[in-house]
Amino acid sequence: MQKLLITGILAIAMVSAHAQAKLEVGLKGGLNLANMSSDFEATYESRTGYHLGAYTLIKVANVGIQPELLYSAQGTTYTFSSINQDLQRDLKYFTVPVMLKFYLPLGLNLQAGPQFGFLVNAEGDTYTINGNQVEIQTGQDLKNELKNSDISAVLGAGWDLPFGLNIAARYLIGVNDIHESEEEDSKNRVFQVSVGFRLFKVGK
Repeated sequence: MQKLLITGILAIAMVSAHAQAKLEVGLKGGLNLANMSSDFEATYESRTGYHLGAYTLIKVANVGIQPELLYSAQGTTYTFSSINQDLQRDLKYFTVPVMLKFYLPLGLNLQAGPQFGFLVNAEGDTYTINGNQVEIQTGQDLKNELKNSDISAVLGAGWDLPFGLNIAARYLIGVNDIHESEEEDSKNRVFQVSVGFRLFKVGK
């Protein structure tokens, strides 16, 4: 992922010697369908969340770099066969995607890059079993059980419209275990659909 980012930066630097760079700043937001990949013996289902934030696009010819700052609601819904009840895990991150955008005709583009996440809040359900009774404790603070940072690889596609709107779909693949404990290995998985609006641009 670092090699991809460095290659993109070098490509833009080389092209910029012959073409004028464009700068755009805007806001964006959209839907998260968040889940987890885990070796823990449970059944995981997607949890609906959201993301909101801002982006900057530096574009030279048909290549661009788009760093973003987003607030992202993620997590999962999971259940164990032993208790047969859905449990929630609600994770909030500040995320910093740094996307390389390769432009096709009509504003269509392919995107790839790393995302760096910083855990803000983590809540979830826990349970205890007393004999035949299952007791669910909701809204428990899980932040101490999780790592403060998360890294994902991101792939996606988008469409930059000529009047300032842009839409994109991305899939985020967590590459590191988010748990502090070595007993469970879980990684974030998020599908995102977003809409952005350009606030201003510099350059033609």
